[in-house]
Amino acid sequence: MNYLGIDLGGTNIKGGVVNEAGEILREASRPTMVENGPDAIADGIAALIKDLEQGETFGGVGLGCPGTVDDESGEVVCAFNLNLIHYDLRGAVKSRTGYEIRLGNDANVAALAEATVGAGKGAHSTVVITLGTGVGCGVVLEGKMLTGYTGAASELGHMVIVEDGAKCTCGRRGCFEVYASATALIRMTREAMAANPKSVMYTVAQENGAVDGRTAFTAAERGDGTAAEVVHEYVKYLAAGVTNVVNIFFPEIVAFSGGVANQGEALLRPLREEVRRQEFGGAYVKRHTKLVPCTLGYQAGIIGAALLAKL
Repeated sequence: MNYLGIDLGGTNIKGGVVNEAGEILREASRPTMVENGPDAIADGIAALIKDLEQGETFGGVGLGCPGTVDDESGEVVCAFNLNLIHYDLRGAVKSRTGYEIRLGNDANVAALAEATVGAGKGAHSTVVITLGTGVGCGVVLEGKMLTGYTGAASELGHMVIVEDGAKCTCGRRGCFEVYASATALIRMTREAMAANPKSVMYTVAQENGAVDGRTAFTAAERGDGTAAEVVHEYVKYLAAGVTNVVNIFFPEIVAFSGGVANQGEALLRPLREEVRRQEFGGAYVKRHTKLVPCTLGYQAGIIGAALLAKL
């Protein structure tokens, strides 16, 4: 039996037919059309389902959505970048297609995919941390997503790691997201460049067309001391949040996705050392959480949504 997974984003709605093994058999996408309102989004989802059906009947349909969702009621409680507030997405899609969809937060369903068929396959527990514009997180314990009482659990990007620190978009100060996102790394890079006009980071930024999450890492590899300090500072903040995650959950795997995670071992090697130094009982325990890159890329959202439908 095959399942349909839909990844609802601010720009595009991506979908795929996924088999029992978590393999995508065919894909399609449509523009989200947020500017046309919630019902237009539902129309797009319904059209995407019809694009993928091709005469096939699915065992279920799952959908990953940003923000807070309630799978029990089928309601998107709040997805601000989609302008969906208390919107009955399940009812809207069912009225258009006949399918009863399962709903999950997009980061959570991506974590479900990585835990089941990706970086955490075979592991007891997996936490996925996405280092992008913000810090997205998903927690899967013994094969089950941690969603909490309201469906809004696992927002680990909004735990405070710097008391009275910089203000976060959520309204708090000092959140993990403010210091460990790609946005934060770019901010640190620009500040260091402004203070050090001879830094190699200027050359790297010119080569890449802009300052981005690669700039400091690339310049550090070329021997630039200022860039190395930026990387060290960024890893320090990232390690503070990751150590909290390890101390709270002690998962078998913490897997990283997003643009910054593409730095691979240049990021993970110093991060492992710092987390090992800080984790509770790190000097004595024999088994440690493995810090690894995610393996599924953009397909994680589609696969995870389909796996949610399978549960």
